Amino acid sequence: MTPKAVTSTGDRAERRRVLDVTTGATWGDVFTTLTDRSHLVVGEGLSAMIDEAVRPLGLHADVLLVDLGQRVLTSVRVDPPPPQSVEGTLAGRAFQYGEFVAGFSDDGRRMLWVPMLDGTERAGVVSLELGPEVVDDLEFRRRCWTLSGLMGHIAIAKLPYSDRIRRLRAPRPLTVAAELLWQLVPPRTFATVDVCVTALLEPYDRVAGDGYDYVVDLDTAYVAVFDGVGHDLAAGSATALAVSAIRNARRRGVTDLAALAVEADVQMQAAGVLPRFVTAILARLDLRTGELRYLVAGHPHPLLLRHGHLVGAFGATPRPPLGVGEHAAPVEEAVEVLEPGDRVVFYSDGITEARGADGRFFGERRLVDLSERAELDEVSAPETLRRLAAAVLEHQGGLLQDDATLLMVDWSATAHERLLPSVAREVTAATPPSQRPEQVRSSAVGGFRSPTA
Repeated sequence: MTPKAVTSTGDRAERRRVLDVTTGATWGDVFTTLTDRSHLVVGEGLSAMIDEAVRPLGLHADVLLVDLGQRVLTSVRVDPPPPQSVEGTLAGRAFQYGEFVAGFSDDGRRMLWVPMLDGTERAGVVSLELGPEVVDDLEFRRRCWTLSGLMGHIAIAKLPYSDRIRRLRAPRPLTVAAELLWQLVPPRTFATVDVCVTALLEPYDRVAGDGYDYVVDLDTAYVAVFDGVGHDLAAGSATALAVSAIRNARRRGVTDLAALAVEADVQMQAAGVLPRFVTAILARLDLRTGELRYLVAGHPHPLLLRHGHLVGAFGATPRPPLGVGEHAAPVEEAVEVLEPGDRVVFYSDGITEARGADGRFFGERRLVDLSERAELDEVSAPETLRRLAAAVLEHQGGLLQDDATLLMVDWSATAHERLLPSVAREVTAATPPSQRPEQVRSSAVGGFRSPTA
């Protein structure tokens, strides 16, 4: 090591020591303060709470929540500045790629944008302004990652109790049907070291009959996609009943997919929702062996991607849609055996049957092509779905004509790594300066725009 390098390292350590001695604050104090105050804080007080907690460390902070459509990031300040676009901004880049992004504000302040997750659900970004004595090194970024994770948990925990936060998450007001379905579905992303499940609903503000469900236990993952006939509150109510009936039976210990479908038939007919029906696909994945059991109820078959390419699979005979199949001939579960790294894409017909201005369908082939492109770009599973949804919206001129649902399952021991920034993975040395995020101003981000088609 050269003397210059020794001096540089010593200078950084001395600057950190001086700051700590001057303020008397530690990262432990920050985490304790946030945890203690989080019990009584209201949602719109989150940014003020984190900013006050980190000031003794020479920082200023803000919490930016992403909207349901994953298009803008909005500050949770009482008097917030205009939202920042997910496309074409440094905050958006941190959100899209799940990585720290360093740069400068338009008025020259040193900034760091940190992805904010609730578990593995992308909740938004923590924006940090770094004082002149703050050393932006690996140790610092690890603490920032812990900070953003804590704030992600707190922010989402406050969501059910704050109408203002809900309005930030839905810039366009939700219809009653959309309100019902968003209350019903689980978070969009969940991952373990064995599997990653991610989903989305569009149009987020007007979705009526589509829905999804999933649950992940130690050895098993259950997933399902639903599409209620119609585009109104009745369609949403039928889908909600189907999801709830199957969820209730599953929680009572019913595992057979055909039996779960019959439970939905019985409950829907008992509730008198006929002639409404709901198409669906139900699936259960053995996380130890890769055995995927599935049942198709009048729904499009899923797609299997292996090494980024479509594999012919999922040719099972479907049963009738939920709500009309109680007395139909029984259909047994079908079985597909996955290989490590396989990706299964479930979707509703609002994706493939989306018509462009030229009258052409979006189509299964385009869905596969865009999935393959995202795989080559090495983006995370939820970012892949965000880009797919953006492509479908662009195909229809920005206004979907039908509900569109995507749900993706990665049976992989590495898929979760793309959800986390590099500092959260096992590292043995600090990232070389040449590989650190480029320092740029927030107004000069045109090169960061990601493709949507």
